[in-house]
Amino acid sequence: MGRIRQGATRDACLDRGSCLCYAFAPVNQILLGIAQAAPGGGGAGGLVQGLLPMVLIIGVMYLIVLRPQMRKQKETQKMLTELKKGDDIVTTGGIVGRISGIKDDEITLQVQEGVRLRVLRSAVAGRHKVGDGSKQDTKAS
Repeated sequence: MGRIRQGATRDACLDRGSCLCYAFAPVNQILLGIAQAAPGGGGAGGLVQGLLPMVLIIGVMYLIVLRPQMRKQKETQKMLTELKKGDDIVTTGGIVGRISGIKDDEITLQVQEGVRLRVLRSAVAGRHKVGDGSKQDTKAS
């Protein structure tokens, strides 16, 4: 083995005759493009250019995803604390009923006359808007 010229390690890694080059051709193309587009020197400008997109992505994710989700969670907690006896509610399972009793974390629903269910307060999906009562229950024939 003789002397290795200065760029030999770079050439060996990117040797087109290498089996790795053919196995990872798309990856090699992407990495070569990044390496060629990279600025020659580091410095503070490169650090700012690298962090700025990441900060923008995190800011957009906060505004689009996290903030509305936190607002909705706050509204749901407020609704759960304001529940009182006589309210019509819908559970997460789709059961509609009227609150006939409230304990700390349990609610007793009156689904029909004489039919009561105990559900957790966290299972309440929201208030049920009662219609004007003009629709009558009919049996399918």
